Amino acid sequence: MAARAKSGGGFRIALALALAISACSAVAQDQDAAWPARAVRVVVPSSAGGGTDGYARLLTAALSEALKQRFVVDNRPGASGVVGAEIVAKSAPDGYTILVSSTSALVINPSLQANLPYDAERDFTPVARGVISPNVWTAHPSLPAKTLAALVALGKREPRRLTYGTAGPGSTGNIAVRMIEESSGARFLHVPYKGSGQSVQALIRGEIGFLVSEIATALPHIASGRAVPLAASHRSVLLPGTPTLAEAGYPNVDAYPAFSVAAPAGTPPAIVQRLASTIVSVMKSPAFRERLEARALIPVYDTPEEFAVTLRKEKARFADIIRRNRIVAE
Repeated sequence: MAARAKSGGGFRIALALALAISACSAVAQDQDAAWPARAVRVVVPSSAGGGTDGYARLLTAALSEALKQRFVVDNRPGASGVVGAEIVAKSAPDGYTILVSSTSALVINPSLQANLPYDAERDFTPVARGVISPNVWTAHPSLPAKTLAALVALGKREPRRLTYGTAGPGSTGNIAVRMIEESSGARFLHVPYKGSGQSVQALIRGEIGFLVSEIATALPHIASGRAVPLAASHRSVLLPGTPTLAEAGYPNVDAYPAFSVAAPAGTPPAIVQRLASTIVSVMKSPAFRERLEARALIPVYDTPEEFAVTLRKEKARFADIIRRNRIVAE
């Protein structure tokens, strides 16, 4: 009788545990379905006013309207995106802290910087690729080269005499120039700056010969005649007379920024899917597309699964380029 009573007690305990687990699971599912129930912090690992920040602010305004909850930009610049990315990697995976970052934090930094405080694959859940921000090659008006072919010819005729500026070693501009050097045999002298704004000002002052920067950053200076466009990574209605790199003879030079969305690893799939589908939906709206076109941004409608595949491929591709060219962070 005692053994039977003990057995019955064990069954009741097991049943109570099962019911408790089931109740907790139901509560979690209800919370996921109710997301977002409060404001969502959107960490941008760069300063206000830059390309990533501009896209993040467009996106947060659209998400706030679509999901009837506040999405608030939190700029956390530093260490080429490392500071902001680490904050998100170590945040609770509850959908209330997400990352809007350029290519660097998730794709380039793992190969460029030793001892990162996060693992780009392990610590993040891909949400949406977001947008591509095409690059344009521009030269100072005093430079005799008015085409990319002429620029390359100068770099071959007088190796490392012609200078170019970037936002720093391992930036997409730096990698793009290295790729053309590999393809053509030309050699240029790299002058790194602390940000794209400083490199643009250096070009305008004539301190460097040419520059690779985002189209949106270069447009005002092209319009004023202080910078001459040579080639762009993508065709843009904002630069109708500028050939693409492929048209200029370099189809494999495809290093350019992308502004993407990620969440901490372990974020519930239901939240990830809702956020991803909402991002795609708002980016397809005519009004939002007009805002993107005004900034020369190209929307990408990948699913989280497709974005994850892209991240792995891009990380491997940039790792190979960085290794071959011995690019190191400063």
